[in-house]
Amino acid sequence: MTEFRAWLILLSVPALFVALFLWLAPPRHNPFAPVDLTDRTGFGTGHQLARTAQHPEKVCFPALDKAGVLYTRLDDSPKDEKCGLYKALTLDRTLTPYSATLRMTCGEAAALYAWERHVARPAAVDILGSPIARIETYGSFSCRNIAGSGRLSEHAHGNAVDISGFRLEDGRLIDVKTFWGKGGKEAKFLRRLHSGACDLFSVTLGPDYNAAHRDHFHLDMGPGHACH
Repeated sequence: MTEFRAWLILLSVPALFVALFLWLAPPRHNPFAPVDLTDRTGFGTGHQLARTAQHPEKVCFPALDKAGVLYTRLDDSPKDEKCGLYKALTLDRTLTPYSATLRMTCGEAAALYAWERHVARPAAVDILGSPIARIETYGSFSCRNIAGSGRLSEHAHGNAVDISGFRLEDGRLIDVKTFWGKGGKEAKFLRRLHSGACDLFSVTLGPDYNAAHRDHFHLDMGPGHACH
């Protein structure tokens, strides 16, 4: 009995520390805190964004509304379609215009907004000295397979977006194809955006992954996990 109590104490101490941390930590560090997309990112942000993808009605759409993101809800596609959109939206307005109309899942939109607000926009001012005027994109929803594969891409479910570059307010275009790996402030800016995306999205792929991604970042909220 004494040995059993000793083991019980040893197992309980870490659990108490975790509970104390979750109680005292700011919401951005608590993975179970209510999702606030306007709050700074922290240790718990990635898990919070995963919850938006898993619970679109109860967690995701209310979080977008609270953040002031404007969108148009889309009807769910028929269940038997090869490619389809479910719990999805058309992104109407965030903090920065996009070069193309984006149709995507609510969870993808939430992660994209968090990345735009807390990673991309601050990095542009901090590193390049000019705000972002427009984000260049190849789009989101597209019924296609993963390049070189027979499996459907997350684009086929509106669960991914491809970002190719950034038009700054001073007129410069910082595109992935031209500046990735070239050194200088532009490369530093793109590296920070890629690294920041890895903390928020399930999968982040860039030029170092393969030739198919040499000119853009692929950001998705699918079931996998990768940062390349």
